[in-house]
Amino acid sequence: MIQRCREDFPVSMMCRALKVSSSGYYEWRSRPPAARSQDNARLLRKVRRLHEESDCVFGSPRIWDDLRYDGETCSLNRVARLMKSNALIGISAKKQWRKRKSGDRPEDVVNHLKRDFSATNPNIKWVTDITYLRAGEGWLYLAVVVDLCHGQVVGWSMSHRMETQLVVQAVLMALWQKKDHTAVILHSESASQYTSHEYPHFLKDHNVTSSMSAVGSCYDNAAAERFFGLLKRTGQPSSLCHSLRSTS
Repeated sequence: MIQRCREDFPVSMMCRALKVSSSGYYEWRSRPPAARSQDNARLLRKVRRLHEESDCVFGSPRIWDDLRYDGETCSLNRVARLMKSNALIGISAKKQWRKRKSGDRPEDVVNHLKRDFSATNPNIKWVTDITYLRAGEGWLYLAVVVDLCHGQVVGWSMSHRMETQLVVQAVLMALWQKKDHTAVILHSESASQYTSHEYPHFLKDHNVTSSMSAVGSCYDNAAAERFFGLLKRTGQPSSLCHSLRSTS
């Protein structure tokens, strides 16, 4: 309080009124910030960056997930406090974004990767996922297939609707560039687009082995999440949407 009001009242008078020694106040002013304050400032910089990269969409739960993925051990309540005290507010997803619920992983599909995202040769292990990007005309959904050998995108598809055809088209592009019929493992999350009736039959017809994360296990598909994180950190989503659409 003395620090805030020092321009309006004499420091010595406020110290007497609050029974604080003037020397103690000036020593407190010259003291470096506590370790906790410094760590909060460091964490806040990360929170601001992640919030800006999401176009101010992500709230504290999603920011907290990203921080944990980066190795931070902070609590969700701490992230929420930092965001609230610095007026960082997320945007709740509209209901139309969640028309489909995530499905249960089919009984005959297992997690073949088990978080082993290494591959010595191309076209052995692929991962796929969906994200949304802001474009000039609104939101677009982007599905990608990434080859784990070199981390390259081998297939992609974009649409205004997040449906099974979105992921099927991305896999079709990946299969087209593969040019042979050798088996490949394709790992995905257990979202409804990947648990639909059409998707597993499509993979089976093209000699693709389906691998799938358990429900709620986001780290089982961390390689795809990492790609999307890099995409949003280094690229301009609207420019990316335009360039991808122009090459289709």
